[in-house]
Amino acid sequence: MWILDAALKAREESGQPIRVGIVGAGFMGQGLANQIIHSTPGMCVSAISNRRIERAVDALEYAGVVDVAVAETQHRFDAAVSDQRPVATGDAMLLAASPHIDVLVDVTGSVEFGARVVLEAFKHGKDVVLMNAELDATIGPILQVYASQHGVILTGCEGDEPGLQMNLYRWVKGLGLTPRLMGNVKGLQDRYRNPTTQKDFAQRWGQNVAMVTSFADGSKISFEQSVVANATGFKVFSRGMSRGAFYTGDILKIGELYDVEELRRFGGAVDYVVGTPLSKVYCLAEHADPKQQHYLNLYKMGAGPLYSFFLPYHLVHFEVPNAIARAALFRDPVVKPLGGPVVEVCAVAKRDLKAGEVLDDYGMYMTYGEAVNADEMSVGRYLPEGLVEGCRLLNDISRDSVITYDDVVLPTGRLADRLRAEQYCKFRGETWLSDRLTASRLTTRVAPEFHY
Repeated sequence: MWILDAALKAREESGQPIRVGIVGAGFMGQGLANQIIHSTPGMCVSAISNRRIERAVDALEYAGVVDVAVAETQHRFDAAVSDQRPVATGDAMLLAASPHIDVLVDVTGSVEFGARVVLEAFKHGKDVVLMNAELDATIGPILQVYASQHGVILTGCEGDEPGLQMNLYRWVKGLGLTPRLMGNVKGLQDRYRNPTTQKDFAQRWGQNVAMVTSFADGSKISFEQSVVANATGFKVFSRGMSRGAFYTGDILKIGELYDVEELRRFGGAVDYVVGTPLSKVYCLAEHADPKQQHYLNLYKMGAGPLYSFFLPYHLVHFEVPNAIARAALFRDPVVKPLGGPVVEVCAVAKRDLKAGEVLDDYGMYMTYGEAVNADEMSVGRYLPEGLVEGCRLLNDISRDSVITYDDVVLPTGRLADRLRAEQYCKFRGETWLSDRLTASRLTTRVAPEFHY
């Protein structure tokens, strides 16, 4: 942090702020714009895009911008940004292609749309910060391959739980301990929540009701912990992690829930609990040196073998500018996969489903997501929760059953499906998904491949 604030101050004094483009003008997008404009020296919001352009205008005005430029062509967009007028647009690709944007922040939560925007940004040499755990958990590993090929940074953000956990993970390792478990804390877990049950809460806080539902039904925490697993190599004990194990005890004693020998054999795990006060994320770690164990006990960390480190808050958009600065100024990603997927998020039926039904998106009425190890995901041919929208069911699915690729017909022409097939081929040497997509194309006469 101290390096970041000094570096940002220098950028401010030089008159060369980091120029940020925000894709998505919802609750988090408008909060982020306000934070950068009013509280982050050395950084500026050059543009916001949103499918409904009036929302982009509103987000800038919410942050106090009085002279919002509206542009729907690249020429007008670039002219306005170069004149230092914040721009609202309905076309995210203008931000991705503009030479006047340094870093793109994806705040959409969309896998398909996010993939298209991210790859377009890479083509134009832009770093990307994701406030989109759904995209990262579904096809983040293959997107990292493309980021490396283009010499750009793709990273998760600070402030949200995956970024918090990775900062804590790196800090604990820096102390000389070995992290064994990265944990997340929820206040509520009910996998059958839906937009109807969450409507009042969403309206109260001005949030998207599907996003609120994805928190309540466990999908969001599954996406988040998958991102952490892929960045650490840790796995889940079983599909669904703890499935909401209720714990209201002392956070310093939360290690008593876990067997250190099992964690060692496992190579580390990600998990979550419901109900623990005074904590948002936690890291359980051990120290091999008896001398240091003595000091940790003296410092009120307990007798071990698992020591609990935790953060009691997550401030989301307040901290995202740190991730932007780390990428742009220090080439330091907050969160990135080590390689191929370790943990993924499978789609599970939220109610009894019938053949012929077309699935809605995550955070809706028909499915919820559960974190599962990639080996089980592959062997079971599980359908990813991030790709459920628009899939037509071939079979009846009973409530709480996992939906597989063999149970659905995929929508035609999706980039995210092709990227996921490429991800499986590259990192697992498996081509069954590519073969299935090819057969689907031949049957349904989809449009030609996109080329990135």
